[in-house]
Amino acid sequence: MLKSKLQSKIEKLRKEYPRFIYNNYSWRISEKKLEILFDFKIEPGISFAPKIIIENIDNSQIKKIGEKALNNLIFNIGLIEIPSYWKTTCSPEIIIKAGYLNKEQINWWKKIFINGMGQFYYENKIDWRKRNFIKVSTENKSSQLTTYNLQLNNGYLVPFAGGRDSIVTLESLKKTTKNISLFTVNPIDKILKVAKISGIKKQIVVRRIIDKKLLAMNKGGFLNGHTPFTSLLSFISVLCAVLFNYKNIAFSNEKSSNEGNIKYLGKIINHQWAKSSEFEKMFGQYCKKYLAKNINYFSYIRKYSELEISKKLAQYKKYLPVFSSCNAGMRISAKGTLASKERWCGNCPKCLFVYLTLYPFLSKRELQITFGKDILENRALLPIMKDLLSKTTVKPLECVGTKLETQKALKMSLIKAKRERVVPYLLKI
Repeated sequence: MLKSKLQSKIEKLRKEYPRFIYNNYSWRISEKKLEILFDFKIEPGISFAPKIIIENIDNSQIKKIGEKALNNLIFNIGLIEIPSYWKTTCSPEIIIKAGYLNKEQINWWKKIFINGMGQFYYENKIDWRKRNFIKVSTENKSSQLTTYNLQLNNGYLVPFAGGRDSIVTLESLKKTTKNISLFTVNPIDKILKVAKISGIKKQIVVRRIIDKKLLAMNKGGFLNGHTPFTSLLSFISVLCAVLFNYKNIAFSNEKSSNEGNIKYLGKIINHQWAKSSEFEKMFGQYCKKYLAKNINYFSYIRKYSELEISKKLAQYKKYLPVFSSCNAGMRISAKGTLASKERWCGNCPKCLFVYLTLYPFLSKRELQITFGKDILENRALLPIMKDLLSKTTVKPLECVGTKLETQKALKMSLIKAKRERVVPYLLKI
């Protein structure tokens, strides 16, 4: 019955709001900031104006890039912003008026809307396989946008959110080069504290401001769900790398992100698809052809599992009191920016998984310093622990490792606990 009501709701929305239009984008330099504004519309009567602000920009940087290349990079960021707003109505037609897309690009973007939105479709019981589910067309046939083709300095731009993965990438890179800049989007206090401890002075700061109408629609009964945020970061990072003259963009996506969560309508749904090797490869190719030819986009820690990353993080004790990998404590504020309530909520799959993978490598005191609580004694997390381990249940739709490495972490943790003669509740299952 619930599915039937939801399906009726989706069909009604698609009929009432048949077209999503990317009308235009604009930008200006104001007080050493590059302010970018996008113009989206869902017919009839809904409009959005999300904004991106990049700090510490001057006209010389803009002049060096050239307006055609800059406009192209900004135009593409607008394209990857579309899913966050389109999802409210799932309009069957997306019309691009702001710039031109050739047939190859349109097919590429359709993959983003199918693979990148898989969890959204699963959560809302949407069948994307239906004929004419989504049509992408472009009206601007005379676009003069160009791919950036100049050489860049051989430095490293590191997307940084203060979690385990980016810390391991950063500390590894520091051993080989000094030309590193942190790339942060909406950096809140807990991220800035980790950045300060890293010792990296150069930081590229981006503010992403979500249109308040979207937040109101999310609360007002329109469709909502997961979007591929790392793909958005990827497009913004290319613009920043070009603006600040960095050839290498070193993301921190591990091999564990390649494992999906559940099969839905014959397709593996992966919460971390935008962190997967599949996306990394397809974005790298798109970047060189359509964004910036000389950018080297890759994941620095792709060969490592989550468990291996936790072991490496345990070597860097200075981060233990400040780092965080919990997403549940994050929220979008009323202003449309990121806010945080706490470093570790202690009640979500991510908190449990990170605690479990660090348990074998940290002392009891170090775990307390890091988390402020013994998460393995939280009995309410037993169902989540079973979902993390079992082959027959859905892996939690979070940034957690594979079920095999969760099982390995449990065994390692149990060995340690027995050696210390104190076995926490969740290790007794």
